[in-house]
Amino acid sequence: MVYTGKVIKYGDNVDTDVIIPARYLNTSDHSELASHCMEDLDKSFTKRVNKGDIMVAGDNFGCGSSREHAPIAIKASGISLVIANTFARIFYRNSINIGLAILECPEAVANISDGDTVEADLDNGIIYNRTTGKEFKTQPFPAFIQKIIENGGLIETIKKGELN
Repeated sequence: MVYTGKVIKYGDNVDTDVIIPARYLNTSDHSELASHCMEDLDKSFTKRVNKGDIMVAGDNFGCGSSREHAPIAIKASGISLVIANTFARIFYRNSINIGLAILECPEAVANISDGDTVEADLDNGIIYNRTTGKEFKTQPFPAFIQKIIENGGLIETIKKGELN
């Protein structure tokens, strides 16, 4: 799986309350969640995000509550991949479960700026900053996790009978 997109970058400790504020948790409509994604941190996010864009962040991305709404809102907004220094563990697992591609790579985060164009090859663990020409290696996901992401989440993978 290869993802290419323009970067929208944030800092450390972006918690689930700013990814999708609690006042919107009464809906499970993905497009409604996407329309409020990041609004308490970045009012311009929904206006500037495009399908396929890549979110980049610092340490502890997705900390806070265990709500699945946070990775759903990010994915539904059009973000194809999140690259961070580190992820909160529950956000990490929820992202995989709903089919949002995520990568940890501090070296890439330090060398990627807002607005850069980035290509990420999840099969081989390569992140390439097309804007600067720099390349970074990260640990690729095992095949079964790649299959979950490729299928759009754990439930879809189980429905297809592709989880061994």
